Amino acid sequence: MTADSRTPNLSRRLSRSLALQTMLGLGLVCVAVYWGSWLALAQRQQESLEQKQVTVTHLLQQARANRSASNMQHMLSDFLTGHEDMSIRVSHADGTLLFEKLNQPLDDVHSARRNFGVELPTQADPSERQLVQVLLVLDRRPDDALLRQLAWILGLAAVSGALLVSLFSAWLVRRGLAPLHSLVEQTRQLGAKDLSRDWQTRLDDSNQPQELRPLIAQFNALLERLAVAYRQMEAFNADVAHELNTPLTTLISSCELALRKPREARELRDILASNLEDLQRMAGIVADMLFLSHADRGESAHRIQVASLASLAAEVVEYHEAALQEADLQVKVQGDARAQVDARLLRRALSNLLGNATRYATPGSCIEIQISTPQAGQVTLAVQNLGLAIAPEHLPRLFDRFYRSDAARSQADRNHGLGLAIVAAIARMHGGQAFARSEQPVTTIGLSLPTDPSAQAPASGGHQA
Repeated sequence: MTADSRTPNLSRRLSRSLALQTMLGLGLVCVAVYWGSWLALAQRQQESLEQKQVTVTHLLQQARANRSASNMQHMLSDFLTGHEDMSIRVSHADGTLLFEKLNQPLDDVHSARRNFGVELPTQADPSERQLVQVLLVLDRRPDDALLRQLAWILGLAAVSGALLVSLFSAWLVRRGLAPLHSLVEQTRQLGAKDLSRDWQTRLDDSNQPQELRPLIAQFNALLERLAVAYRQMEAFNADVAHELNTPLTTLISSCELALRKPREARELRDILASNLEDLQRMAGIVADMLFLSHADRGESAHRIQVASLASLAAEVVEYHEAALQEADLQVKVQGDARAQVDARLLRRALSNLLGNATRYATPGSCIEIQISTPQAGQVTLAVQNLGLAIAPEHLPRLFDRFYRSDAARSQADRNHGLGLAIVAAIARMHGGQAFARSEQPVTTIGLSLPTDPSAQAPASGGHQA
């Protein structure tokens, strides 16, 4: 089986996500460094122009105080010495040029400019002031070159860093997913035969990370449940073969004996009558198995409103009247309730429970059919009898198919061990569950059903003891 190319790959997705996050993170850092450097250089340029403005203003005032134009030009020329990145232009308000020294064109876009005016006393009358315009131009090309170099360095660092981190992330992801590959290999080695073995064949979580251990524990629990179901299925198949083999062997032997020599019609009728009993027993087993099969496939009960569950129980008691008299037992129905149930199925469940109690109750005692509503939306029907208690280890398995806690007491020739399994199936079909309790000398077996179909509990094969 080949993987679909459109199926997401966890390893690739994680690697791409980590690479993208790394590139984005490094990119943001580089942009922040570049922007911070640009702001720092721009601030330094403005501070430099401000300092030069103060110096030029002082020089102009000092030169005017000396009333010497040549002295002003000489002082400004000395000021620009060693400042090849600086240009200056001094003019009157009418545009008359007083001093100019340009190290780069005035219209150069790679320059920072500052215009300001300086009020100086006139030469004719010192009390009067005239405005002199000063233009300072700072060459930004060295700073721009530094920014370009910084941009290249940051860009190469971001790309190479993202590439290295991506490769390392891919290795980490592959190493981090190694436990999953180990689990896949362990799962591949499991087979149907392993379900019947012990827990040593389950998934090993000893070298797995903490995050995967709950998943492994749940998976092992699922395997254990499957193992239980597998063992039950094997036991069920063996029990079915055993239950059908006995009457088939009897039928074959009876027919062989009947055919060995001529027999009278009455004798043949007796043989056929005996064979018919075995055939009816086989038909009952098959019918019960079909019913359980339908229940396992999720068939639900067909509910109708039953006004009195006590009346329904009385009908079941009347059907068992002969068996009860033979066993010297009395039956008492306690409580009553109304509910939406499948009356036919409920009669069958109560009949199985009453038949089970009849077989095991102490002669001369009284069997109680208890009908109660322990809480709103729930009804409980239980059959209680006096007799030998059921061992606690048998209680959880009473509702298994063909299970007999004591084959000698179970009248195995007439009862094939599906009665209580059918009771549990009927409870599940109603959205309820079966239960069993046994404390010397009282044994109670019954089923708990929701009275409102819209509020059914999830159907399950479990029961409470």
